[in-house]
Amino acid sequence: MPKKPVKTKDDTERQEHLLDLQRRAQEFVENELSFFESEQMSTELQEQFWEHVVAFEESEWVTSFDQLVQGGMELPAPEELDDSQLSAKLWEVIRGLAMLRTFLYSTDHLSDRELYEELWHEVLREEIPDMPINDNSTCHSDLVSSGSEHDNELYLRYYADEEERRRWTIDWPDDVMPEHEALPYDRDRHLPSQP
Repeated sequence: MPKKPVKTKDDTERQEHLLDLQRRAQEFVENELSFFESEQMSTELQEQFWEHVVAFEESEWVTSFDQLVQGGMELPAPEELDDSQLSAKLWEVIRGLAMLRTFLYSTDHLSDRELYEELWHEVLREEIPDMPINDNSTCHSDLVSSGSEHDNELYLRYYADEEERRRWTIDWPDDVMPEHEALPYDRDRHLPSQP
């Protein structure tokens, strides 16, 4: 018969810390906090999860634009840059975002200028929690995944394969299916990605 692990003082302290984290997380929700944790999940992993939840809830909100500027990057408005300056600045921003553990996807339908404009006016201005950056932190920014009609149309036109397009017509028969078009640019395969 397998022996039950003996609880040590360290285990007891960890359990108390875990309960304290869960109480702190509860303070941020109006109703009862509900969650599922597998019994097979280690106490150490549970601690990491709850520390992340509390850190997320307690963090200040910032924009990637501000984080890049605070890191020393200049971010001129798109209209201030000629095409070659803009392309160089775009790749500087893409690499800067990767250092912040933010990775871009689905950009091949946009020219360099269109992408820099989208980043400068929209993506970099979205507020995000100012969380510690480590190897496990990642933000994915897919430029056609907002769920808007416009993004759905772009996804179906440029990125969806035939099977996805077929399923879409079954699930949403009233939607107009755009003609598939080849992507006009070849950038995505060169973008930094999560290791």
